Amino acid sequence: MAEAKKLVLIGNGMAGVRAIEHLIKLAPGAYEITIFGAEPHPNYNRIMLSSVLAGGADMKDIVINDWDWYKENNIRLHAGHTVTKIDTKARKVVSHLGVEAEYDALVLATGSNPFMLPLPGADKEGVIGFRDIKDTEIMQETAKTYKKAIVIGGGLLGLEAARGLLNLGMDVSVVHNQPYLMNRQLDETASAMLKKELEAQGMKFLLRKYSESIYGKKRVKGLRFSDGTEAEADLIVMAVGILPNVGLAKSSGIEVNRGVVVNDFMETNVPGIYAVGECAEHRGIAYGLVAPLYEQGAVLAKRLAGVATEGYAGSVTSTKLKVSGVDVFSAGQYLDSDDTRSLRYQDEVDGVYKKIVLKDDKLVGAVLFGDTGDGASLFSIIKKGESVKGKEKELLLGFSASPSGGSSPLARLESMADDEIICGCNGVSKGTIADAIKTKGCSSVSEIKACTKASASCGGCKSQVEGLLQIYAGDAAVSVKEGICGCTTLNRDEIVAEIKRMELKTIKEVMHVLDWKNTEGCSKCRPSLNYYLGMLWPTEYKDEKESRFTNERYHANIQKDGTYSVVPRIYGGVTSPAELKKIAEVAEKFDVPMVKFTGGQRLDLLGVKKEDLPKMWEELDMPSGHAYGKMLRTVKTCVGNTFCRFGTQDSIAMGIRLEKEFERLNAPAKVKLAVSGCPRNCAEATIKDFGVVAIDGGWELHIGGNGGVHIRATDLLCVVKTEDEVVEWASAFLQLYREQAQWNERTSTWVERVGLDYVKQALEKREDRLALMERIRTALDQTVDPWKEIIANKELRKNFEALNPVQAVQS
Repeated sequence: MAEAKKLVLIGNGMAGVRAIEHLIKLAPGAYEITIFGAEPHPNYNRIMLSSVLAGGADMKDIVINDWDWYKENNIRLHAGHTVTKIDTKARKVVSHLGVEAEYDALVLATGSNPFMLPLPGADKEGVIGFRDIKDTEIMQETAKTYKKAIVIGGGLLGLEAARGLLNLGMDVSVVHNQPYLMNRQLDETASAMLKKELEAQGMKFLLRKYSESIYGKKRVKGLRFSDGTEAEADLIVMAVGILPNVGLAKSSGIEVNRGVVVNDFMETNVPGIYAVGECAEHRGIAYGLVAPLYEQGAVLAKRLAGVATEGYAGSVTSTKLKVSGVDVFSAGQYLDSDDTRSLRYQDEVDGVYKKIVLKDDKLVGAVLFGDTGDGASLFSIIKKGESVKGKEKELLLGFSASPSGGSSPLARLESMADDEIICGCNGVSKGTIADAIKTKGCSSVSEIKACTKASASCGGCKSQVEGLLQIYAGDAAVSVKEGICGCTTLNRDEIVAEIKRMELKTIKEVMHVLDWKNTEGCSKCRPSLNYYLGMLWPTEYKDEKESRFTNERYHANIQKDGTYSVVPRIYGGVTSPAELKKIAEVAEKFDVPMVKFTGGQRLDLLGVKKEDLPKMWEELDMPSGHAYGKMLRTVKTCVGNTFCRFGTQDSIAMGIRLEKEFERLNAPAKVKLAVSGCPRNCAEATIKDFGVVAIDGGWELHIGGNGGVHIRATDLLCVVKTEDEVVEWASAFLQLYREQAQWNERTSTWVERVGLDYVKQALEKREDRLALMERIRTALDQTVDPWKEIIANKELRKNFEALNPVQAVQS
């Protein structure tokens, strides 16, 4: 057997790693592979960053290949390493940390950089691009403190960034120098419909505006335009385009134009060096969309494996906007010209617009708004380049272009070519899915997802994957029930019922008896099982600290730099000079960089070193505010009738009583309460999990509110007269939620799922409320402040101090 050649990939992104995936399948063991990635992450789906920003996905959800994948395929990964030198004579590369790697074949997949407008003030704090996880984290962090955001750029990326910032609660304006949005993908009619829809969602637009300068001192304060007008901003995101990252190639003597120049086999002008992805320029074009990059990767893999290939001939591109509640598709030549003709259909009532562009009786472009179901079929026809004469009306109105004239979704799928992309996020073709079904025995969506990655990201192609299952698997297709995670097919209710029925008392016991696929569990199921067992057996189950999330294990909020945020509990937001003095002295002693008032009327000590945490809590000698846990966070209050002339009840006393009643209460998700002293509602009780509003002679009790990413106003549960009744109903409601909600499910989602009538009926009888109240008190009796445990127990303290903050951030 020939000795394996050495292959080095510079860039751990989607295009380069996709080429490696193909190569491993085509020529297993042919190469000893080393990958350098500038980011400290495994390979992830960059086009899903907008979903992470909007709150629809976490980092773990967008990982394409996890750390184990590299180990399983014997790939040496240098994450967090930027290659700074290529020695083309010695055939080796060197990273900024001094790591060297020799190569027989070198692949450049360095991607692109966001184009940052060279405006005066562009170097100020709060001015960023939108290109990677770090940018996403900066936006999420900024939204916690600041409220006004400007996105420069009204294209695909700009609108996705703006939608994400809206979800984070920011006031967002999109600045665009063109008269209409997405002018590179849409015609004016579709753009106007898009603008109207996005404005209804809360987005603001400043069109035909040319940015001149960014003002502010250290941090951005706003944007100044060439017409003399200004717009305030605490955050400016530039989404005006990308530039191929060619600095390394250029300094190494590799031919560069706009991108790294490659031929049809992705070869550069230097023997043994290839380029693929956004950094590559092929026939004068540098592509920025995933489908062409995956096509390039497939060609490169065949070339490296010695498999015959016709080479890469370029791509016709299509785009789809990933914004909640908006369906937009565009492909090919979408604007009218002298040698084309267009057909249009528009329905203002249902918000649907369709346009097809024809040239020499061939379909050359399409724009769809509101109904994008035919996008894949139209794109397939565009790429085929066949005559559609006599079928124009069917194409426009949504009928299949197949000879059979069938109009069903299955008929459209059957007529698609095998090389048509079904899953745009992961570049999976119809033929790949068909092969997984016919030759690899995949008979469910989950099996296809595991085998091909189709539908593994945004899920927008799931219906098409199900359709292909019907076509190729027929009666053999099965609908696999999905459990709480990939380790089990059991859902929450089934797991809880089995734990109760068989009186299972440990996580290991649950996993063994209920046939967990992964006997060690995962980051999704272990915390949920830990909660369910503690909720069901409060006096018997011993909390498993290692199954809690990082913040709960550390009893502090870990920050992006590895330091911590400490929040002592301040009941009802009421403190004293002595307490304030103690906090100030501790903050001074431990050199805390920032002390901030939180939205929950407390003080947050930010930037605390790990080694200082136990001693700091000991000197504070205050209960934890549990700002890190899935438990009671805060009880916000206004001053009520103690000082306010509008107050009708003592909201401060009521809030403090509730906070002391439920502190340390574990729950499926975080819980926030508030008490307002009158219907003016200054404590914002009507967007809390449990809100209390004072009225003349009593209290209104509200449930299921959320002031976060998915804002929800509360439902009125009932009106009571006394403070004791408030506590009784609050106890009963919270325990009902604890016992019946799914892990990680906020009260807002739970109330919507089960319905207000169900909650009212469950709490209607006083004997039922008192029974729930007794169970919640039993659970609370078992809890102690975590820091008292750590301070008092030398072994616990030793274990805590051994924890590694870098690993915690990664987990």
